[in-house]
Amino acid sequence: MSNAITSEEIDHARTLAAEADRVIVKAGTNSLTDAESNLDDDKLDKLVDDIADLLARDKEVILVSSGAVGAGVGRVGYTGETVEESQALSTVGQSQLMRRYTESFERYDRKVAQILLTQHDLENPERFTNFRNTIETLLEWDIVPIINENDAVTTREIRIGDNDMLSSTVAVEIDVDLLVTLTDVGGVYTGNPKEDDAAELIEAVGRNYDTVQSIIDESSTGSFGGIQTKVQGARSVSEHGVPAVIAKSTEPDVLEKIAGAKPVGTIFLPINGVIDD
Repeated sequence: MSNAITSEEIDHARTLAAEADRVIVKAGTNSLTDAESNLDDDKLDKLVDDIADLLARDKEVILVSSGAVGAGVGRVGYTGETVEESQALSTVGQSQLMRRYTESFERYDRKVAQILLTQHDLENPERFTNFRNTIETLLEWDIVPIINENDAVTTREIRIGDNDMLSSTVAVEIDVDLLVTLTDVGGVYTGNPKEDDAAELIEAVGRNYDTVQSIIDESSTGSFGGIQTKVQGARSVSEHGVPAVIAKSTEPDVLEKIAGAKPVGTIFLPINGVIDD
C-alpha cells in the first residue's frame, strides 16, 4: 500500500494508546446482542470484563454503548418498521441494557451511570457544559459513565453509525486520551472480510488515509457499511492528536492488549505532532 507507515510510527502510537489515562470505549449493537437481537449476557459480561482490565490499571473509562433498539427488538419480539416503533423499542431495550450493565459491573464492585444525549446536547454550549461537568464528577466518584443516543426523542439519529460519531465527538471535547471502537470485525481491512476471504487487516492508518477511505467506500455494503462511520470517527479523533483503535469485541483481553501496547485491530496514528499527513 502506498504511503506506508513505519514500524516505529506504529509502535509510538501503540505506546501512546497504552499510556492513555482517560479512555472512551464504544461498543456496537452486534457486540452486545445475538443473531435474534436478544441481549447476549456473555457478550456484555466480556465487555465489562475488558473494561475492568482498564479500571484495574487506574484508567478512567467512559463507555458509549449502542444496543438499545436491538435489545428492545429481542425483548418485545417485534421488529420496528417506523421511526416511532424504533423509538419505543429503544425505551424497552435501554432499560434492560442498563439493568444488565449494573449487574455486570457489580461483579467488580463498580457503579455505573446512564447519560442519554441528542445532537442538540452536543451543539448547545450550556447543555454541553452541563454534560461535561457531569462526566467529570462521575469520574471523580469512580463511577463508569455509560452514554447512548437518546433515541426516544430523536428521529435522524436512529440510523447505523451514530454512536461512532458521538463517541468521537465526546472524545475530542472532553479531553480523552484514547478512543477504542469495538465491533464484530477485527479492524479495517483491504476488503469486506465478511465476503472476501482474501481481505487483509490494515495494521495502521495515518498518511495512507485516502487510500484506506477508497477501499472502505468500495467494500462497504448494507451489512458492512457501519465501518465507514467507525473509520470517520477514528480519523476525526486522530486529527486532534489522539490515537484510536478499531478492534474486534470478541478478541480475548482486547482492552488489556491495547493497554499493553500489543498489536490488536487497526490503530489510527495521531496526526498532530506524530506523523506528517
